Amino acid sequence: MIPLIVLAAGFLLFILLGMAGIPYFAGYHHALRLALAVMFLLTASAHWGAKRADLVRMVPPSFKHPELWVTVTGILEILGAAGLLIPATVTIAAIGLSLMLIAMFPANVHAARLRLTIGGRPVPRLGTRIVIQLIFLACVLIAGFDFGAA
Repeated sequence: MIPLIVLAAGFLLFILLGMAGIPYFAGYHHALRLALAVMFLLTASAHWGAKRADLVRMVPPSFKHPELWVTVTGILEILGAAGLLIPATVTIAAIGLSLMLIAMFPANVHAARLRLTIGGRPVPRLGTRIVIQLIFLACVLIAGFDFGAA
């Protein structure tokens, strides 16, 4: 739930900075890319911190080498966050992050079914997790593509 709060608060902050006339933050696409980058850097930090063991437990048993998966997804989150900030790589970053979110979904299902915790907090229930994951996916796609272009 914390990543969703960070995403929403970051987006609001960056929109407000853009409305205040700071050109770097102008436009909702850019504000959303910045907010997503902050969120993905936050979630990536857990891959090497005190919450690492909790993330390793989330990896379904059918996936061999769960510690490797946690490391790889953390690296991909960092690369995706950086990619969202570089105009030339926004689209490829959005595609990569979208695929990663989809690929990581079995770990979220596994964690919800077993009622695991991350940092002592219970993971969201499956229905809530699905909604959150769809929000993340929609935000990444909106940030990475201009659906309003003719």
